[in-house]
Amino acid sequence: MSTSTPSTLATAMTWLAVALVVALLTLGALWYDVSLEVTRRFWTDLADRLDGPMTFRFYLQPAMALLAALPDGIRDARAGHKSFLWSALWNSNATTGRLKEGITSIACVILLGLGMDVIYQLKELDQFYPAEAVTMAILLAVLPYFVFRWIIEHIARWWLARHDTGKAM
Repeated sequence: MSTSTPSTLATAMTWLAVALVVALLTLGALWYDVSLEVTRRFWTDLADRLDGPMTFRFYLQPAMALLAALPDGIRDARAGHKSFLWSALWNSNATTGRLKEGITSIACVILLGLGMDVIYQLKELDQFYPAEAVTMAILLAVLPYFVFRWIIEHIARWWLARHDTGKAM
């Protein structure tokens, strides 16, 4: 886990992102329930999002996740941490701290993703589906963040090991 504490702004954005995700999922379940029709509409809407207006977000959100993952993956490699997702899920000693660190790092990207999907839905669908907005933010920002952080950590670990070997000679 990082030795520095997050700023007040980062903490506030983290709580805002978590509160929005929980509120939107709850709102979606209350408004639309969970049914076969809702599931079909979700997958149809998801397929329709791949082309047309605002497709740039399919590039922008993963790019933002990459920018958030870059310093975190390098920090993990320097600190000698195991893979972020692996230790966050399976190491009970590190679970809370590592997940909190990850959510703090990705909060801004989650908020960007939620905002972009709300705009898309209101513009293109003339309706708002809260659970779809959360799902799109997770698919386009959160999952890429974890994957990029893992890749960057391994590349940085390889780079640092190679650099340390060169110094020893």
